[in-house]
Amino acid sequence: MNNAFIFPGQGSQKIGMGKDLYNSFAEAREVFDEVDDALSLKLSQIIFDGEEEKLKLTINAQPALMCMSFAIVRVIEKMLDKSLSTIGKFTAGHSLGEYSALVSSRSIKLSDAAKILRLRGESMQSAVPVNIGAMAALIGVDIDIIHKIRSNYIDNNEVLDIGNDNSPGQMVISGHNTAVEKVIADYKSLGIKKAIKLPVSAPFHCRLMKKAAEDMEGHINALNVISPNMILINNVDATPITDPFKIKESLIKQITETVRWRESIQNMCELGSSYFIELGAGNVLSGLVKRINKNVKSISIQNIDDIENFVNNLER
Repeated sequence: MNNAFIFPGQGSQKIGMGKDLYNSFAEAREVFDEVDDALSLKLSQIIFDGEEEKLKLTINAQPALMCMSFAIVRVIEKMLDKSLSTIGKFTAGHSLGEYSALVSSRSIKLSDAAKILRLRGESMQSAVPVNIGAMAALIGVDIDIIHKIRSNYIDNNEVLDIGNDNSPGQMVISGHNTAVEKVIADYKSLGIKKAIKLPVSAPFHCRLMKKAAEDMEGHINALNVISPNMILINNVDATPITDPFKIKESLIKQITETVRWRESIQNMCELGSSYFIELGAGNVLSGLVKRINKNVKSISIQNIDDIENFVNNLER
């Protein structure tokens, strides 16, 4: 089956996510409890009943979103009495969601992913001093806009990169706050429909994350990674990879390079996928799929009702 399972990134987290699964399924409880044990932290308590500001912290949001996604995977697998790989061929995740994809395709152990995402969050947060970096979503643009911006607005000592290429007409820029502010101030003259500064604590997926990538290189290389049981479409070059060495290489590069989501979805469509299932908090990715290709189906699965609808309507 050419179904594709996709996993959300930071920003989709919300207090209470997964609590219904935890209360109803032993398989989900095992996931949350294992992550708590791996981190020596009651992350589940923060997720279910904590303060939103605490969950939003990068060090908490990254492992929390992965945990939520994998809990859904485990419940689906319990209901179907088969692994996700028997009903899906491809998998991909947006930024940290790539780790969720790897855990769900049994390439990385859950506890290892929780630990590495906590470290990743710490490294990315500390790589750039507070208020030095920023990100902004640009609506109504094409990929060439970054060259126009750099030639007209950006000084030699400023960094401005495409952080996310999300869908046709929507991308996120990332870099020095001064450069991002210039774009926001003059977006109309650049022919941009809308420019929205994002409430993030660091400029992710740009060259300013170089120190974070260097800090994480040893940790990622030390990970026990095996070939995934689904084909992973990676963020860095939007192509299929299954080789463990190349997966590690991609995870390191991912910290500083563009999340090529638009191309990832397009490539999965060209390879035969026509049904995209977003597993985890929110429905951002399933919405992006619809903008990228109107001829394919996409859904989001966030709770018990969603899981039951999916399982009951799945072609066996």
